[in-house]
Amino acid sequence: MSRDTTMASRMAGSEAAGPEKTWREALGSGEFLIQQCMACGKYGFFPRTGCRHCGSPQLGWAVPAGGASVYSTTVVRRKAEDGGDYNVAIVELDEGPRLMSRVDGMPPAAVEIGLRVRARVRGEGADAMLVFVPE
Repeated sequence: MSRDTTMASRMAGSEAAGPEKTWREALGSGEFLIQQCMACGKYGFFPRTGCRHCGSPQLGWAVPAGGASVYSTTVVRRKAEDGGDYNVAIVELDEGPRLMSRVDGMPPAAVEIGLRVRARVRGEGADAMLVFVPE
């Protein structure tokens, strides 16, 4: 199996296990969760089995407030018949973790570093995805 095939199936959730599976199931139910370390109190994202800050395996789940700021942004150019341009952004949650997503609700080129955004779950089940909208 090629790396691209493996990544595609992970993105679809078919190979998700452990913390990633828990996160994807919550997202599929419309709930956005991040992990919080019970040892050091810091938050982390992408789901994992040990704290990225202190290494503790004592991780719990928390519902973030949903607020974030655009940390980095780019526009992916596509032909109109392929869906047109779209934004890819790294957002920094108010709780600290950064993650890659997109900003919906405005033209892709209008998304700027520092823009305040709010998390939204679009879709449901295996089609659920985390996006951000301007505050």
